Amino acid sequence: MAKQPRTSYVCNECGSTSPQWYGKCPICNTYGSLIEQAPPSTSRGVGVKPANARSSDEQPHPLAALTFPEIIDGEEERWASGFGELDRVLGGGIVPGSLVLIGGDPGIGKSTLLLQTANLMSKHYRVLYVCGEESGKQVKLRASRLGVEGTKGELTSEEIEANGAAEVPKQLTVADGANLYVQAETDLEEILRELESLRPHVAVIDSIQTVYFPALTSAAGSVAQVRECTAALMKVAKREDITLLIVGHVTKEGAIAGPKVLEHLVDTVLYFEGDRFASHRLLRSTKNRFGATHEVGVFEMVDRGLREVDNPSELFVGDRQGMAPGTAIVVACEGTRPIVVELQALVSPTSYPSPRRAGTGIDYNRLTQILAVLEKRVGIPLSKLDAYVASAGGLNVSEPAVDLGMAIAIVASFRDRVVAPFTILIGEIGLGGQVRQVSQLELRLKEAAKLGFKRAIVPKGHQHFADLGMEIIPVGRVIDAIVAALPAETEVEDIEED
Repeated sequence: MAKQPRTSYVCNECGSTSPQWYGKCPICNTYGSLIEQAPPSTSRGVGVKPANARSSDEQPHPLAALTFPEIIDGEEERWASGFGELDRVLGGGIVPGSLVLIGGDPGIGKSTLLLQTANLMSKHYRVLYVCGEESGKQVKLRASRLGVEGTKGELTSEEIEANGAAEVPKQLTVADGANLYVQAETDLEEILRELESLRPHVAVIDSIQTVYFPALTSAAGSVAQVRECTAALMKVAKREDITLLIVGHVTKEGAIAGPKVLEHLVDTVLYFEGDRFASHRLLRSTKNRFGATHEVGVFEMVDRGLREVDNPSELFVGDRQGMAPGTAIVVACEGTRPIVVELQALVSPTSYPSPRRAGTGIDYNRLTQILAVLEKRVGIPLSKLDAYVASAGGLNVSEPAVDLGMAIAIVASFRDRVVAPFTILIGEIGLGGQVRQVSQLELRLKEAAKLGFKRAIVPKGHQHFADLGMEIIPVGRVIDAIVAALPAETEVEDIEED
């Protein structure tokens, strides 16, 4: 008698499978995360020959596999999304037939970004916007606020009579956005039928956690539902050459819910992040099969939706004419894009038994390491002082190249001094107090020169630089950088006059 398949239990957090139910997942130690999953129905032996039935004289030959010369390739084609920042993160544009997963915190602007993208692409391509969290009226109301074409205007009596309802969206011409279709649906089978019937060039699924497959008994948003729905959408997208833009919810830890199995199925994973109380938003790429990863796009939230920021360095740099004590300017690289950022530090006597250390937009471990280096190698008694360091605008600058700027800002706050104006600081600090080299130094210097900086304190070892109109000061130790960055009052006046 054939062995009956057994019911398995899948963790809703890490995706691990267990043969029986546990109160706590044995892999990720999450309580109450195991969900029952029905056994798959499989038919064994259909169309498969037994191993001993093959003749020894039979030559091996492929059934459907092809070699590289046999695969027909064409010119690489990418579609413009309408946002240059989004195209930059995707590696030059949207690849037809690809699956793009976009995650982010609630209210950060994922749906706004995709609705604006769908509107811009509908002028040249057929776009389907599937909304599982809103009705068609709600989407139209949000689109009207964002200025999407075709969301305003009254229907004629003939149109109302033909459609049989008084609240049917206005029938538009192609120039007015008739290529943008909205479907309020959560049933996977209905969505697949619409995709096969409409055959859009681009389809937006907002969001994948609301889509459910009726054949599965688990609730919408569970591991089984998300995995099966994404796999089914992927098959249709690859077969019909449809580009899918999928919205994914995130967990309280910041990872895309699903769990990681959802990221393995798609071609590109983007994270939309930023401070909800700030106007700027960052779009990061963590996985991209068709381009480089760790690229970043900068947007600004305005009353009409999201707007691209062409020069993000001006967004994260304050007034350089009246800089306060404890501020320093660094150049952080996000992928291939250099961004000039202002770092602010505050050092004050502590009123607690142990001093406080706090950082906003920086790596906390690197902050404590730099404080230890300054006390051991420079002799500043920071073990009895509170230290607070933050990046302007809340931009996350956790790379080692900003170590030197962080150290100079802390020393300037301790001495109540102002860093020499129009000075940029670039370098990594080692545990021995040395200033180490960083990558893409010339690219960082070009960005600083473009914004009018006149001096740059950089690590020793880089001998050849293009004529950027800047004074390059190479240093080998932290103490040398402090002397160069915090000159005497007469030297500061000379620098300002130059």
